[in-house]
Amino acid sequence: MALARFLGLAATLLLAACDGGPASPREEKREAHTGFPAADRPVATIVSARWSNEESRDRLNEAGQVMSLAGIKPGMTVADIGAGEGYYTIRLAQRVGDKGRVVAEDIVPDVRDALATRVVRERLNNVSVRLGLPADPRLPEASFDRVLMVHMYHEIESPYEFLWRLRPSLTPDGQVIVVDADRATENHGTPPELLKCEFAAVGYRLVAMRPMPSAGGYLAIFATEGERPEPSAIRACRTGKTATPAAMTGSGSE
Repeated sequence: MALARFLGLAATLLLAACDGGPASPREEKREAHTGFPAADRPVATIVSARWSNEESRDRLNEAGQVMSLAGIKPGMTVADIGAGEGYYTIRLAQRVGDKGRVVAEDIVPDVRDALATRVVRERLNNVSVRLGLPADPRLPEASFDRVLMVHMYHEIESPYEFLWRLRPSLTPDGQVIVVDADRATENHGTPPELLKCEFAAVGYRLVAMRPMPSAGGYLAIFATEGERPEPSAIRACRTGKTATPAAMTGSGSE
């Protein structure tokens, strides 16, 4: 009982230190900003915090391969967007080491809280846990060498606004790493050509893309290019499919 009380208190303190708490009415109003184009494609329902169990993923060395291909090294600052139960968060913390930093973000408060408790329990002093917004990861500017989005991009209802707000958080050499399945967005994947088009619309260039069977699809690496466009100048990538909002019944990517 004493340990449980300690973990609960420590998680509360961790959240208070690294996150501003629930979105304020002003933030909710900003979330409804209409200057960005709507996604011209269905949005996958957010159904679970767990993409697969961690043991089976480790048997395939999923995280190890993704981190190596992403060039994640000791001392880096990395964001894990849609962190879920923390499969990547835990392994990123080990990879970047004591001199590195990991920010784990999820948009579901209960999932965020559970991950914060795990971070405290495993004594990951180089990890902070944050609550993001559906169209804004709320990351500090010029801070991240790598931003990971694993099996969650298809769940972003406003991809152009999300990517636009994400851009300033990257360092000059920062990169965004997307892992997803090559299938329709409503089936929890993102066709590679659609992914490239949506990133390009907000001023990102494709650095590399390769098959990633161990992670259930492919891995794509993006870097920023040129100036960030004005929201009114962004043009949605046309798919001919009806865009539908996401229903939220669980967590993000994992």
